[in-house]
Amino acid sequence: MTDAHAHLDACDEPPDTLVEHARDAGITRIVTIGTGIESSSAALDVADRHPGVYAALGIHPHQAAEPEAGRIDELRELLRHPKAVAVGETGLDTVRRFATREQQRRLFDAHLALAHELQLPVVIHNREADDDTAAALSSFGGTVILHCFSSPGLVTLAVEQGYYVSFAGNATYPSAASLRDAAARIAADRILVETDSPYLAPQPVRGRPNEPANVVHTVRVLAETRGEDPAELGARTHANAAAAFGLA
Repeated sequence: MTDAHAHLDACDEPPDTLVEHARDAGITRIVTIGTGIESSSAALDVADRHPGVYAALGIHPHQAAEPEAGRIDELRELLRHPKAVAVGETGLDTVRRFATREQQRRLFDAHLALAHELQLPVVIHNREADDDTAAALSSFGGTVILHCFSSPGLVTLAVEQGYYVSFAGNATYPSAASLRDAAARIAADRILVETDSPYLAPQPVRGRPNEPANVVHTVRVLAETRGEDPAELGARTHANAAAAFGLA
C-alpha cells in the first residue's frame, strides 16, 4: 500500500520511526513532501535512507510572498535527485491568505514550468480556488495529482482530464459525504490515498497526530463507499501511485 502524500519532516516522531510503523501496517511506499528548500532537502535525506520512500519537492503556496519563492533554481537542482518523483505541492489557497492571488499564481506557474521541463508529475494544493486552479492547469500537459481532494466541484474536470485524485483522512469524517460521493466517481485507475501526515488523521484516530500507517483507515472507508474489497483497493491505489509517480 502507498501513502501518496505525507509531511514526514513536520511530524513530531522521527521520520525513521514513522517509516517503521508504516511498514508494520503494510505500507511499503511513502511519498514525503518538501514545502521549501530546507524541507525538500530533508525529504530527500529521508528518501535516501529508506527503500520505498520517495520525495515530491516544492515551495508551498503559503510561502509565495516570502524570499523562499525566489529559490526556484535551487528547487530545480534538488528535483534532479533520483528519488525526487514529483514537483510540489504547489497551487492556490484562498483560505489562508499568506500571499496574494497574483503571488501564488506566479509561484504556481513556475512549478508547472519546472514539471514540464523535467517531465515530472505535479502535486496540486487547492483550497477553495477551483476556477483559478483549473485555469492554471488548462495549458499543462503533464501528469496532475490533486492532493487531499476537497473540491467536489472539480470532479467532472478531474475525470475528463484524467487527473489522479488523492483522498486523505478528512474523507472519513461523518460530515464529508460529498467527498465520499466524489471518491465513488473517480476511475479505478486514477484514485490515490494519502495521510497528509501529521494533519487530518482519519476518523478512528481523529484528534491524534497523523502518520503514514493510518492510511489503512482511509482505504477501508473508500472501499466501503465504492463497494470494493479494502485489500483490492489498497493494491490498486498502490499500483496507481506507481503509475502516477513513475515508479517500478
